[in-house]
Amino acid sequence: MTDLSLTINEVVHAPIEKVFDAWLDPYTLSKFIIPMKGMPEPAVENDPRVGGRFSIIMNFEGNSLPHEGSYLEIDRPHKLKFTWVSDHSPEGSTVTLVFASLEAGKTEVQLTHVKFFDEAAMHDHKGGWTTILETLDEYFAS
Repeated sequence: MTDLSLTINEVVHAPIEKVFDAWLDPYTLSKFIIPMKGMPEPAVENDPRVGGRFSIIMNFEGNSLPHEGSYLEIDRPHKLKFTWVSDHSPEGSTVTLVFASLEAGKTEVQLTHVKFFDEAAMHDHKGGWTTILETLDEYFAS
């Protein structure tokens, strides 16, 4: 277990407040927190406040994949930080999202995930987070 980290940047075609709020609204979050194309929407519950918890139950080929965590920082609409707990992440794994307003109602999202079991797990998470951010942009485009 190491403190490997990954950072992904994505431009989302929506205003910063909407993009930020999408991460805290369980209905909207369920529409894009899908790490692989073709997966069904997960069950999402959350208590969006510092110290509040969230639960995301993904489903892959009939298997439940629970993910949960707690909110460490909520600075609307600029930064969101939370723990990331799953069978595929070690204790102390965190995700930080930094939002920057761009021209024409676009938002740059920088996602940084810290702490993985190994480089293979980091690579898998990079693919999942990349798909999630792309799906977020598609959500706002539709």
